[in-house]
Amino acid sequence: MMELSDVSVAAGTFSLRGLSLRIETGEYAVLMGKTGIGKTTILETICGLRKLGGGKIRIAGVDVSGWSAADRNVGYVPQDLALFPTMTVGQHLEFALRFRKVPRRQRAIRVGEMAKTLQIESLLDRKVDGLSGGEAQRVALGRALTFSPSVLLLDEPLSALDAETRQNVQAILRQINRKTGVTVLHVTHSQGEAESLADRWFCLERVDGAARIQERS
Repeated sequence: MMELSDVSVAAGTFSLRGLSLRIETGEYAVLMGKTGIGKTTILETICGLRKLGGGKIRIAGVDVSGWSAADRNVGYVPQDLALFPTMTVGQHLEFALRFRKVPRRQRAIRVGEMAKTLQIESLLDRKVDGLSGGEAQRVALGRALTFSPSVLLLDEPLSALDAETRQNVQAILRQINRKTGVTVLHVTHSQGEAESLADRWFCLERVDGAARIQERS
């Protein structure tokens, strides 16, 4: 379960106040809203990259509002993917495991499992430069998932992909959600993505000058 209770956050002159949201364990939730309204800011606040101005964030029933990003057990795939050009695909997949001091043998097993799930086993020794958009997206997904987070945050994960690749990655996302039970919050502008993927569908809107997350039926 992931829950925002009366959350406020500021990013320069931009601010969001009084946001509340609840996603049950294992649900695939989609968040939509106009460009610039603050969807990415919400994701960055949940995973600890932005300082909370007020309210509480709970993950698996625990208040993590004051925790560091590394301690929140949240996987995050930003829109620009933020891959490291000097690292191989395999090094990306084991990045979070190394940080958490997982033993080498367990790292190798976990990286192999994730590469198989994401269909990138043949790419493990390649650098990320030169990968296709779909391959790079799957590498970023793998990096976010190898340490088995309880929550996965996705910022426009399909927007830069062609139609065929988008369908493939969309199927992988649904498979991962069903297989692992990870709770997903997926930001998109695409109603088609929301209709295909979402167990719950939310919209970030401004009502009377204030931001509000509304659930769509």
